[in-house]
Amino acid sequence: MSLKTDCLVLGAGMVGISAALHLQQRGRAVVLVDRRGAAEETSFGNAGIIQREGVVPYMFPRDPLLLAKYAVNGLPEAHYQLSSLPRVAPWLYRYWRQSSAEGEARSARALRPLVERCIVEHEALIGAAQLGEVLRRTGYLRVYAGADALEAAIAEQNPLRERYGIAFEALDAAGVARLEPHLTGVTAGGLFMPQPVSVADPSALGKAYAEQFIRQGGTFLTADARTLEATDAGWRVQQVDRAIEARDAVVALGPWTDDVSGPLGLSFPLAVKRGYHMHYRPAGNAGLSRPVVFKDGGYALVQAGARIRLTTGAEFASRDAPPTPVQVDLAERLARRRFPLAERLDAKPWLGRRPCLPDMLPVIGPAPRHKRLWFDFGHHHLGFTLGPVSGRLLAEMITGEAPFTDPAPYRVDRF
Repeated sequence: MSLKTDCLVLGAGMVGISAALHLQQRGRAVVLVDRRGAAEETSFGNAGIIQREGVVPYMFPRDPLLLAKYAVNGLPEAHYQLSSLPRVAPWLYRYWRQSSAEGEARSARALRPLVERCIVEHEALIGAAQLGEVLRRTGYLRVYAGADALEAAIAEQNPLRERYGIAFEALDAAGVARLEPHLTGVTAGGLFMPQPVSVADPSALGKAYAEQFIRQGGTFLTADARTLEATDAGWRVQQVDRAIEARDAVVALGPWTDDVSGPLGLSFPLAVKRGYHMHYRPAGNAGLSRPVVFKDGGYALVQAGARIRLTTGAEFASRDAPPTPVQVDLAERLARRRFPLAERLDAKPWLGRRPCLPDMLPVIGPAPRHKRLWFDFGHHHLGFTLGPVSGRLLAEMITGEAPFTDPAPYRVDRF
C-alpha cells in the first residue's frame, strides 16, 4: 500500500517548509518529509535575523595578516578542526578562488533579487498563517571596539549603499549607547542596519509555517530521505510500512543533500560552516532591543524571550564530526565584558550546520539528468532569510509559472 501525491518535499527546515507551502498555494498536493520535526536542525538555532541587507555574502578573506591569524585558530569568529582539515581543505580552496573581487560582485548580483524580497515573502507566509506581528522591525546593530575597525567598516559599507541600496547609519559610542543602553565595555561605535527584521525564536516561526501547511491540507510524515528512488511515474521514498510516491520530488535537505544526491550520481561541492549557540539569563533588568553583532569577536547576542542567545561564528569541520564548542567559551568571555550575562541556561551548546557552496549561492532548480527531481539547498548563512523567497522561485519553476527572477545563477549544473 502506498501514499500517492503530486509533490514530495524532503527536508522540513525553513527552506523545505517554504517550498511545500508555495507548491500548496499553487494547487499541488504535497507531502513534506523529515526524519525529525519541523525546524529542528539547522533552522532551529540562529540569530533570527531576516537579513535584508545581506546582498554581499560572506566570502573567504584575502588579507594575509588575517589569514595568518585564522591559520593558528587565533580569532574567535572562525575556527577549524585539524582532524577535519584534509576533508575540508579542497573545498576551502574552491571557496577562496570564488572569493575574488569579481566573484564577490557576481555572487552579490545573483543574491540581490532574492534578498530584496526576503521580508515581503516572509510577511506573506506570516499573514497567511495569521501569526500577527511576530517580526521585530528594529534592524540590528554591528558594534566595533576599535576606531580603525569602525572607520574601515564605514569605508567598506559606503559603496555597498550606492551599489545595492544597503542602508546603514554610522554611530559613535554615544549613539550605540542610545540604542542599547545595557551594553558595557569600550566601544568605538557601530553601524545600525535598519532594513533587516528579526524574530525571537526562529524555530517557532518555522514550526508555525509547518502547522499552516498541515491546516491547509498538507501531509507531514517521518521517513528516511535516503530511500529516495526513481519510479516510472516519478519518485518514491519508503516509510517502515508503506511507500510515498510523487510525480515531483524536491530535495531541500541543506547539509544532508549529498546523502541523497550522491547515490543518484549527482555531486556538489557542498561543505558546512558549523555554528553554536548558548542561552543565558540576563543579569538584573538588562535586555536588548535588537540583535547585536560584535565584530571584534564574531559573535552575536539576541534577546530570545526572557533569555539572551549567544551565537558564534563559523567552524570549519566535517558535517558529522564531534562538537568542539571552543568558540562558545571564547565568545562568552568576550560577551561578559560587553553585556551583563548571568548563568548558562542550556545543558550544552547547540550545534547547527550551514550548507555552503563555494560561490555562496544556493542551488534552486531541476536536476540535469533526472526528470522531475528538483533541488533547493545551499543557502549558507541565509537559509532562514531566503527560505520563503527561494520556495516561491522553485514553485514557479515546477508549476510552469513565469519566475519572478531569472533562475540561471542558481542552476544545479553550474559547477
